[in-house]
Amino acid sequence: MTIADTQPHMHSTQEIGTAWDRMIAKRRFYTVLGLVILIAAFASSVRFADESNAGHFFERLPHLFDFLSWLIPKDWNDVWRALFDIASVNDKGGEEFNFDKGRVYVWGAFYIPEYFELMIVTINVALISTIIAFVFAVPLSFFAARNLTSSWPLRVFTKRLMEFLRAFPEIVIAGLFSAILSIGPVAAIIAITLHTIGALGKLFYEVAENIDMKPHEGMKAVGANWWERVRFAALPQVLPNFTSYALLRLEINVRASTIIGAVGGGGIGEELKLSISRGFGAKTMALVLLLFVTIVAVDQFSAWLRRRLVGEQAFLLQH
Repeated sequence: MTIADTQPHMHSTQEIGTAWDRMIAKRRFYTVLGLVILIAAFASSVRFADESNAGHFFERLPHLFDFLSWLIPKDWNDVWRALFDIASVNDKGGEEFNFDKGRVYVWGAFYIPEYFELMIVTINVALISTIIAFVFAVPLSFFAARNLTSSWPLRVFTKRLMEFLRAFPEIVIAGLFSAILSIGPVAAIIAITLHTIGALGKLFYEVAENIDMKPHEGMKAVGANWWERVRFAALPQVLPNFTSYALLRLEINVRASTIIGAVGGGGIGEELKLSISRGFGAKTMALVLLLFVTIVAVDQFSAWLRRRLVGEQAFLLQH
């Protein structure tokens, strides 16, 4: 028996090369076509947005640096004075340089600088919201997990509830509750908490659906009820990942609480908005500097703690 008889359908090298070249050319064509469509859609969107903008974005773009020039302080030492509430030599009785008026006295002559106090409020809003959301998201995730809850209506209801909670941005929810409860940190806490419950709940139930079911089945075989199986078989497996996701969400919530502060949610965001709108350069730079340092510190601490909880190997690339 010859080789031709055993491999009657084998193509020649030339035919394989031709087919390969044809496939590559087809892929390149679709790639270029997709890029052209994407660029055309982007250009159309930008043009529509520019025409819809009353100020015409592209016409006003050269004046961008005019705005930034208003925020450059005349005396850079005023940035540090504003940050630590030290009296400025440039104070003429107005609000732009009255840095020492915002001191928050704690005991005697000891005080907390105003911006530090506002930053503490912002972090507290994010921290309280994350803790409350964590408490609610954990049980909801177990109700939504396919491998832990046999009731289809309960799973569907829980998932739709979490989708509804995360459907609206925090700033929209904060605006609603600010109108009901008046402006302040309470509205911000409610808004961030509701959105975080939906966001963490989705992450949590996806983790819960990938647990090892052998401990769960073993406890079920000896007569443990649903709560006991979740508490002693599922929760120990998922808790490190749950905590890691919660810390990651805390980083996001610090930024969210800053943005919500600009619409009446209290904290440093509100003061930043006022400083920018009034053109107070030194105060604006001090707030931006404090906000940047705080967010970097929170991110680094959260990343370090997450590595300690889930292990360094979870952050390494898998080869």
